[in-house]
Amino acid sequence: MPTLDRVRIRPLDLAVAAASLTLIALALLHFGGGSSPAPAVLANPTLTPGSLNPDVTQATIRSTICVRGWTATIRPPTSYTNALKLEQMPQYGESGPPSAYQEDHLISHELGGNPTDARNLWPEPYPRAAAVDQVENELNARVCSGELTLTEAQHEESALKHDHG
Repeated sequence: MPTLDRVRIRPLDLAVAAASLTLIALALLHFGGGSSPAPAVLANPTLTPGSLNPDVTQATIRSTICVRGWTATIRPPTSYTNALKLEQMPQYGESGPPSAYQEDHLISHELGGNPTDARNLWPEPYPRAAAVDQVENELNARVCSGELTLTEAQHEESALKHDHG
């Protein structure tokens, strides 16, 4: 077991950790409640419990989510997500213009979420949807660097979207 005098924190590791925490804090403070003019739309655990892509496991991350551009190969067509958004908006009590929402994945492609299962999708309002994309990318980077396991990152993402919008 290393002693404290032999443990070194690399500046890049410290910067990545600080950036991750900053992004999460900003997303939660700015979009997850607080002084936001409209309440965040939380993913409903009954309507949107999440669903995983069976092709993505801890053993396959190096050939799936950690490969640049891989998520584009599994992204559903907008015709599918737009139709699902119109179906789900009333279920979520949302009546605004569909263009104000992104049909978002509870567990993102970047973390092994099922791309087409309706249990993994819900209408998330802009601009918050774009801010959460940054958090998803950070979690993916942490999984691919070995800092987090795939399961740990999936749990963090689910908690963010179910509990904090």
